[in-house]
Amino acid sequence: MKKALLLSLFLLLNGCSFESILALGEVDKVEVVKKNPSVSHYRAYFTRSQLKPIRKNQKYLYFYNKKKKDLAILLHRYDNYYLYSLYHPKIQTKVMHGTSYYKIKKTLRKKGYTLSYPTLVGATSKVALRRYKGIKTLLVEVHDYSRLQAKYRQAIKTYDASKIKNLKTKLPHALIASYYDNYLQKAKETQQLEQLKLIAKQLNLNKKENIHSKETEAQIDKEVQDALAKEIPKPNKELAFNYYEKEASFTELDNYLNDKTTKDALSFNQYTQLKQRHAILNEAKILKEGSLEELISIYKINKDPKYKKRILQLMKKVQK
Repeated sequence: MKKALLLSLFLLLNGCSFESILALGEVDKVEVVKKNPSVSHYRAYFTRSQLKPIRKNQKYLYFYNKKKKDLAILLHRYDNYYLYSLYHPKIQTKVMHGTSYYKIKKTLRKKGYTLSYPTLVGATSKVALRRYKGIKTLLVEVHDYSRLQAKYRQAIKTYDASKIKNLKTKLPHALIASYYDNYLQKAKETQQLEQLKLIAKQLNLNKKENIHSKETEAQIDKEVQDALAKEIPKPNKELAFNYYEKEASFTELDNYLNDKTTKDALSFNQYTQLKQRHAILNEAKILKEGSLEELISIYKINKDPKYKKRILQLMKKVQK
């Protein structure tokens, strides 16, 4: 009780309201919003102030356990990886230690979880940056349509529209359109085409709308990931330096060094070390992603054999 009071006092002195303090017990949890035979709706607010990249600049990844039929989200805070079950909120969050994503991925594979995405397992997702009662959070909302998707797939596979005529819940186009198109191409008999036409009518399938919905979801996801990548974790000075000196991606380090307050927060030696690492990462990025013209332009100045080797590799690709 005494510790709780001291924590509350500390947070208040640092500008946190009582509402924010109480909200700490409400975040980093998954809640069931709605559940019926056709769709299950889940929602969670995850604190994002200390989120670190997991792979490249991505600060969250989805994993799926086929045996448990469980979609989960992986987050990385400090040196811990947290796997939150989205379909089974009561399951305790798994905590894994380590700095290598590939080791974590291997550990998860042993537990039955493989890298996936909601639309690949019959679900849709909405992710956004939100403030929840004063706390900076990542809002994750998932709708699980897998049971409904299975019913529509069975109707399409057997060319039998009667199997879905009583279904009222709409199935998002992104979860069924490609499956429908596949069987539409296979259909040769008039009866099969007629049944597919009835199914398409109930689904209200429209190719333009379907493509648009897929592109919109993918674009929103990319925008959120890019926005998260620009957010700089702010632990104490020593932890910040250690993170940016050893673990931060090029984008994170670039954003950190461009922050006007960074130079004043570090010693001269620390700032110099980060600038040196920035130069190394920048060179690696250019060698990996730079265009042939860009690499040739740089090689004319520095005559570095690494650039010559990369130029020859790209020239061979162009010739092929």
